[in-house]
Amino acid sequence: MISKKAHLTEVYVWQLPVRIFHWVNALCIVILCITGYIIGNPPAIMHATPPVDNYWFGWVRLIAGFIFIFNFLVRIYWFFAGNRFSRWQNYIPLTRRQWRSIFDTTKVDILLLSPKPLYDIGHNSLAAFTYFGLFLAMFVQIFTGLAMFAASSNAFYAPYFEKLLIGSGGFFPIRNIHHIFLWVFVLFTIVHIYLVFYHDYIERNGIA
Repeated sequence: MISKKAHLTEVYVWQLPVRIFHWVNALCIVILCITGYIIGNPPAIMHATPPVDNYWFGWVRLIAGFIFIFNFLVRIYWFFAGNRFSRWQNYIPLTRRQWRSIFDTTKVDILLLSPKPLYDIGHNSLAAFTYFGLFLAMFVQIFTGLAMFAASSNAFYAPYFEKLLIGSGGFFPIRNIHHIFLWVFVLFTIVHIYLVFYHDYIERNGIA
């Protein structure tokens, strides 16, 4: 029997700026989640040296936070400058085809109502819409993080956040929002890693 090989076409999906954003973002999220959790539940450790000499932890958080912000701004630019897989239209379901993809992916991958796998190039519409939610969560973390930093900073933008802190009832409501969204990132990371291996095994299209 003569087997006939299917004709496959290579598609360039993840551009270099998107790849860089992804891994820089992943590293920053890991660092910020760890530092954020410890800051929220600080261990009772006594130091023999003055606190100013032990601020390396704060510098790690500060540097990772601003890299996170700059990286996010570059990704926003790439929403408009990137290829069709990177543009903002791919992340917000505006067409009937995208909503159909969300419905089919939910039926197959989440509810397991069909054994037939779906094949998409790049993100399917459900994954893309989930990433849109993640981008909104990133904006919330940046906004609340800067607000908390401004409370004890002389940065040029600090006065602009004073009204936010006062209007929201003080520092702690903002801190609580920031802390809750920390767990959003933790849960997303767990699900994200699982789905990467799941889709790579089921679809076997080399997308990972």
